[in-house]
Amino acid sequence: MDREILWRVAVVQLLAVAALSILLAILLPHSFFEGWGWLVGPLAWIFSAWVTARVVGLPPAPVLIRAAVAGVPSLLFVVVGLHWFGAVVAVALLAIWCAYLPRPLARP
Repeated sequence: MDREILWRVAVVQLLAVAALSILLAILLPHSFFEGWGWLVGPLAWIFSAWVTARVVGLPPAPVLIRAAVAGVPSLLFVVVGLHWFGAVVAVALLAIWCAYLPRPLARP
């Protein structure tokens, strides 16, 4: 496990999710999320994972697959009303799983 990758993924994913959440909350009314949150939430999560892969320098496809799988347990927290706790759990799972990816090559 590469702890540097773990922490970089965790921080970048948290920041990406938070920034996108704040932006969407400013731009859209709360009622939008009551009707469309089931779609917007997962799309925002995957988009944030793509951003994380790009920033950290990891290959996007494996990160996106790990993000999709990490998002599944967070659904349980959404069902019991702990949406943001589920997001934190999903970030932790994503970071742990990405820490097992090969270290990215240095860019020229």
